[in-house]
This record gives sequence, structure tokens and C-alpha cells, in this order.
Amino acid sequence: MNARRFFAVVVKELRQLARDRMTVALMVGIPALQLVLFGYAINLDVRNLPATSVDMAATTGSRAVLADLHATGVLEPVARANSPREAMAQLRRGEAAVALVVPADFERRAAEGRPVLQVLVDGSDASVQQAALRLAEYPFDGTATPPRVSVLPLYNPERRSAVNIVPALIGVILTLTMVLFTAVALVRERERGNLELLIATPVTRLELMGGKVLPYIGIGLVQTSIVLGLGMLLFAVPVRGSLLDVYLAALLLIAANLALGLLISTRSRTQFQAMQMTFFVFLPSLLLSGFMFPFAGMPKPAQWIAEILPLTHFVRLIRGVMLRGAGLGEQWPEVLALLAFAVLVMAVATLRFRKRLD
Repeated sequence: MNARRFFAVVVKELRQLARDRMTVALMVGIPALQLVLFGYAINLDVRNLPATSVDMAATTGSRAVLADLHATGVLEPVARANSPREAMAQLRRGEAAVALVVPADFERRAAEGRPVLQVLVDGSDASVQQAALRLAEYPFDGTATPPRVSVLPLYNPERRSAVNIVPALIGVILTLTMVLFTAVALVRERERGNLELLIATPVTRLELMGGKVLPYIGIGLVQTSIVLGLGMLLFAVPVRGSLLDVYLAALLLIAANLALGLLISTRSRTQFQAMQMTFFVFLPSLLLSGFMFPFAGMPKPAQWIAEILPLTHFVRLIRGVMLRGAGLGEQWPEVLALLAFAVLVMAVATLRFRKRLD
């Protein structure tokens, strides 16, 4: 081996990397992003769970118990209900994750040593269940004895992890594959020289972008069917809501991810860059969406970032449909967020695309 020629190749490679600003930015950005996410945003200590309450006793003791529960920091009161049925409807719609129900005979139950409070928990999220179960062990102040709490996990009383994971896994798979497939689509055309042929045709930007997207919509729906079918067959994952709503929710996520992939493709010059940028988007989506780590445990800035990501809204939407039996109309904020993201990003990607080689 000739040392001079060897180091000449090394210098040439370093110069080439230095000229590739996108690669340099991702080389620095991905480690920094991982450090910030794992060190700052990811928090396994669940706090500020949105809670609703029903106080049918309306006594000084019942109000003190509710106040003590809210003072733990685990719960954040966001709503009130007039009956247990109304509280369960709020859980089904995703407006609250925990419902505190104080029975009308609160004082008599306390005197007899029976449970004086029932905690209804949205069992579609395992982290919420674990946090709520700890409330039964909390030593409350202001009473002669710690109040006895009965915790009832709804929608997944057996606490099977597959029931929580499989619905959200549909979104994770669609996010990775749809963004990656479309991110390299236009870049591949440029690298292979096919873009020259497209330039010579009367195909418009919108027609080209739409033609690139349509086949992947079918692929995404096939992937949804595979995960859904295997989840039901192998893990007995229920579908309590409408199957049509499941596919409509998946279609919204597919559209959002395809638009994002096309936007990435307009910013990338090589397929390698497109894959790097896809990973740069996929990592925060995976960690901040509530799929792996509790959303309520994240600091507010991390939650604000997560609200921008399509997977965050899809995880809430699909768990609501499959596990809680909620319709898309009952979860309209999540539907609207996915639809707005898809339309906005597709519009930006279409405007950025130019039918030229440079």
C-alpha cells in the first residue's frame, strides 16, 4: 500500500463530505437529537394525566379526597361530569385519561371501611394504567385513615401489552415505510436519468406528484390489513369500533406520511440523503408520539413538538377506534390535525418541486 495515495483518497473523501452540507448537518444533528430526546424529553414518570371527576356526594370529605388526588401531580383536572356514564363517555372520546367517581354514600362507606372512591382508567395506554394503579397506594392527608380506592382499568382489564402495542404499531410501520418509499422516489428518478424523460413530457407538477403517491396508498392499506389481521389472529387484539374508521384513520396517516416523504425528496439530491432525512423525522416520531414512552411524562416543549408529528395524532385516533370504540367524529381534533398536515405539506412539496435536473 502506498501511503501517499492512501491519504490522498482520505483527503478527497473528507473534502467531498465537507461540501455535502446536508450530510454534515445530519451527522451532527442525529446524535444531538438522540441526546436531547433521551436526556430531556423522555420521562418514564407519568405526570399531569388529564382527569375528569364525578362527585355525587358533594361533602367536605369527598371534596378533600378529590383535592388530595389532584395534589399528587399525577392528575390534572381538565373536565367534570355529572354522572359516571358521562365520565365514561369522556374517556371513550379521549377527552380524559382518568375518571374519579365519588359515590353518593361516601360518608357511610368511609365509616364502614369500604372503598370510597373509584378510579376509571383508560386502559388503552399501559403507562396510564400503571400511574393510576399507584394512586390506590397514595397516603392522603386530611383524613383519619387513607381513603380506600378501587381502580378499574377499562378497555384492557387484563393489561395485555399486545392490546396496547398492535394498534399503534400500524402507525409506526406506516410512518417508516411510507415516508421512506416516497422520500427516495423523485431522487431515484434523478439519479437514474428518468427525470430527463419526464421533463420532455407535458406532465405537470401536480400530476407527477399525484402519480407518485397513488401506488403507495394501496401499499399502505395492504400493510394496514396485514398488521391488523395478524394482530387479531395471533394476539386477539379487539376492534371495538368500526372497521371502516380504522381504514379511514390509516388513510389519513398514509396521506400525511406520503406528503412528508415527497417534501423530503424535494430537499434531497441522493437516495442516501433521503434515507438520512427520513430517519431524522422517524426517530422523534417514534419516541414522542406516545407509542414507546408516556406522552404525559414529557415536558411541555417536547409535547408541543409531538403535536406537529402525524404519528402522535394517529396513535390516539387508532387506540380510540380499536380499543375504546370511539368513532372518528368523536375524535375530530385528531382527524383535523392529520388532514391539515397532509394538505399543507403536500402543497409545500408540490410548490417546491421543479421539473429540472439541478
